[in-house]
Amino acid sequence: MENVSILWADDEIDLLKPHLLFLEEKGYSVATANNGQDAIELVREKHFDLVFLDENMPGMGGLETLSEIKSHRPELPVVMVTKSEEEHIMESAIGGKIADYLIKPVRPNQLWMSVKKIMDSRRLVQEQSSQQYIREFREISMQISGRMDFSDWEDVYRKLVYWEMELAQTRNTAMLEILTAQKQEANQQFVRSVQRDYTHWLNGSSGAPLMSHQIFKDKVQPLLRSNSDKPVFWIVVDNLRWDQWKSIWPMMTDVFRIKEEALTCSILPTATQYARNAMFAGMLPDQIKRKFPQWWIEEDEEGSKNAHEENLLKEQMKSLGLNLKMAYHKITNLQSGKRLVEQFSNLNQNALNVIVYNFVDMLSHARTDMEVIRELAADEEGYRSVTRSWFANSPLQEMLRKAAEMKALVVVSTDHGTIRVNNPIQVVGDRNTSTNLRYKMGKNLKYNPSEVVEFERPESIGLPKTNVSSRYIFADTDGFFAYPNNYNYYVNLYRNTFQHGGVSLEEMLIPLAVLESK
Repeated sequence: MENVSILWADDEIDLLKPHLLFLEEKGYSVATANNGQDAIELVREKHFDLVFLDENMPGMGGLETLSEIKSHRPELPVVMVTKSEEEHIMESAIGGKIADYLIKPVRPNQLWMSVKKIMDSRRLVQEQSSQQYIREFREISMQISGRMDFSDWEDVYRKLVYWEMELAQTRNTAMLEILTAQKQEANQQFVRSVQRDYTHWLNGSSGAPLMSHQIFKDKVQPLLRSNSDKPVFWIVVDNLRWDQWKSIWPMMTDVFRIKEEALTCSILPTATQYARNAMFAGMLPDQIKRKFPQWWIEEDEEGSKNAHEENLLKEQMKSLGLNLKMAYHKITNLQSGKRLVEQFSNLNQNALNVIVYNFVDMLSHARTDMEVIRELAADEEGYRSVTRSWFANSPLQEMLRKAAEMKALVVVSTDHGTIRVNNPIQVVGDRNTSTNLRYKMGKNLKYNPSEVVEFERPESIGLPKTNVSSRYIFADTDGFFAYPNNYNYYVNLYRNTFQHGGVSLEEMLIPLAVLESK
């Protein structure tokens, strides 16, 4: 008997004891809730394969509970149980993507047939998904074994993320292990592409991707020039991967449609100080340091490395001849997000509203230090799940919905992604060496060249030097740098955590979407 876990939410749950016993006798595990709020909390805290949900509960009703459950677990099958056959109730439930519905009084055999139908359907989907991935596995393998340009990498990465998310839903661990190995191989080949082509990408050669410093000029500026009667919102969600974007997008499809969706390329290092400053300045880090030395903070200096984003953006707008009213907001905690929601109507008067949202970056770093987060985001699907849960309850979703009400155009982008690291790489540097686990900048670095990505001249990839002999090295695929001192302690501390700054598909191929309200 397959181990299926069921949640049944009904305000008269005590009267359903015979039904619960019947399901347990069939081998199913059943948990109960007598109100919608408790059901939502249980779905957030535990894994369930199926939910039976009473439509007519006092307080939070079945339809509202359904909406909240789907915002957290969109793939979770829900069976609506109702006393009424009124058409508007059924339409609302079906619009909420229920898997089935039952009319009270429910007979035990009806329950069993509903469970069997849904679980058998899931098994068939799992089998079908596995067969389809096996067919595509060969195509992807052939693709990455040849010479790839950036558009090829876009295609491969989209496919890998799609199958990772599909197979995670079916919980097919065998197929996920195969995909993980293929993703690792793809990353190794991508590193070779970066070593070979990165300087050409920066120089804008044929086939080069859209990179961090080009995003405002190429994607935001045209909207400002063509959308003068409505505000444009540029939402920069720090540290947002492509798979995280694909996870949260379904929660916005009722108010937005996608005008454009693309994978752009983060500059190196894939770290906030470099990639996000480049986005707002419209230039590479070494150019920022030369032109605006007062706004560039060196690696070994105290203070925020991104304290001057608004100034850099204003200078870029001035250079492009954009004399428009603009507001900039950086959200670093829940309180600042709520305050902005309360004042959101005031933003309608600005041609451009820039909102930098730091939550995903905080989550990534918190995972290293907070045991609860570490357990919740134990793997890729866990990381996506925590992101979905956060977004479903965040001020950011409220902001986006208010922007849709304004009929604004919205650009959602990020500065870089992140990767789960597992492979320690020994490096030795002096006390002025940068502390990031995925890249190092210093003048006396000692390392094994075969274990890193290195560029002999930082200026060739648009990076500043603090010393004539300064150099940058980058961890590739799932590596992270560790010093020989207390080596085992730091390896155990950082292994299996999400980090950024290096060279990988997950860090460099990042989402950009232009949304328009429905």
